[in-house]
Amino acid sequence: MNYLRLQNITKRFGSFIANDNINLSIASGTIHAILGENGAGKSTLMNIISGLYQPDAGEIYLQEKPIKITSPNEAIKLGVGMIYQHFMLVPKLTVTENIILGMEKTWRLNLKDKQQEIAALSQAYGLEVDPTAKVENLSVGAQQRVEILKVLYRRAKLLILDEPTAVLTPPEVESLIAILRQLAAAGNTIIFISHKLDEVMNLCDSVTVLRQGKVVATTSTETATPQQLATLMVGREVALQLNKSPTLPGEIILSVQNLQVADERNILTVNNVSFELRAGEILGIAGVDGNGQRELADAIALVRTIKQGKIEFTPKDSSVGYIPEDRQTMGLVLQFSIAQNLILKAFKSLPFCRRFLLQQEAIANRAQAAMQEFDIRASGKDILVSQLSGGNQQKVVLARELAQTPALIIAMQPTRGLDVGATVAVQSRILTERDRGAAILYISTELEEVMAMSDRIAVIYRGEFVAILDAATAKVEEIGLLMAGGLS
Repeated sequence: MNYLRLQNITKRFGSFIANDNINLSIASGTIHAILGENGAGKSTLMNIISGLYQPDAGEIYLQEKPIKITSPNEAIKLGVGMIYQHFMLVPKLTVTENIILGMEKTWRLNLKDKQQEIAALSQAYGLEVDPTAKVENLSVGAQQRVEILKVLYRRAKLLILDEPTAVLTPPEVESLIAILRQLAAAGNTIIFISHKLDEVMNLCDSVTVLRQGKVVATTSTETATPQQLATLMVGREVALQLNKSPTLPGEIILSVQNLQVADERNILTVNNVSFELRAGEILGIAGVDGNGQRELADAIALVRTIKQGKIEFTPKDSSVGYIPEDRQTMGLVLQFSIAQNLILKAFKSLPFCRRFLLQQEAIANRAQAAMQEFDIRASGKDILVSQLSGGNQQKVVLARELAQTPALIIAMQPTRGLDVGATVAVQSRILTERDRGAAILYISTELEEVMAMSDRIAVIYRGEFVAILDAATAKVEEIGLLMAGGLS
């Protein structure tokens, strides 16, 4: 029997159709994946199911009964729980306090009883977590278990998980997959949204692919292949395997010695880091988010003051390309056009500026050439970058940062939030830069990506390099343990 059925769901924003006549059925007790490129309509559809948006047309059925989900509060009453990629937890509160927040409408709250109730619930579902612990002291994986317990406590039977593995270590991913299988076996129905095709194939029973707001296929994972799913998502053949040539490292471009860097609160987040990076080499940095990666990247890009140590470039005036972690706040000026963003680092120089006047023809020519070279998809160079998809925004950053053929490229989470097509485009371009002789620091929380892209891998834990390994011989299990603080 279908637990959830969507019939002819349509949602418009002005003239843009985000969901176009969508029909979808999800069987009770199954794990169903939703795949699609950025902008395919996945988030809009999930926001309709969880009550944030109302459809302009169509019907929603739960256990074959027509329903109206008028708000997130109404969704949870109907047994629909959404678990977001960015956790909705209060760090200073305990696990129990977070789970019962907004639920208990009584002056006499017996916290001890609630702790026992949540301990029993966590044991019943294999979601081990201390109900008395403060959320701020929990690992990312444990925080995610709290989010799942939160919706189970509210008696949700349909769980929607949005990119749930994005910030987890490999052991935490394995643990989550086991938990989700157990939840499905216990009769819960799960919608799993992910860009990671291997996870979808490993975990899910069936998969629906969206493209440009429409359902293009629904299939079982038993009969599909990752290549077929990627082709359905993008609408053309996509090379899932990176074409990476053997490395031929040249001279040392970057030397870092005993580096110490603090964050905005003056807390030391990078401690005693030393390494060298050569021309024609990719040094990947593997680690769970928040272990000093951002501060390290900022320091090497010379946009953050260091506490101690040395950063030396050879030659001293080496040009540096920096692809920052957050393209929207650090990489782009959202209210500027594509053409304007492409010259942010060069607008004072020829040919873009002459006698203090911007040269519009040169700026336009640069934009048209970059849009063609980097496949930036937009109706014109004067479109604001705020109107582009995430993948096209990232291509604008790449085009600008690589324009001066930099000797050193710092790529911080360069494919975060990108679909399979945009990810392949970004990674291929970075490998092209390596082959021309650039030294590349590649920082990502996606371990498979770091292993595929890198020649050497440095594992960062609590701001320190706990190991530097040869990517060709490094094992996923070993790196996963190092990322979580084991073996160090």
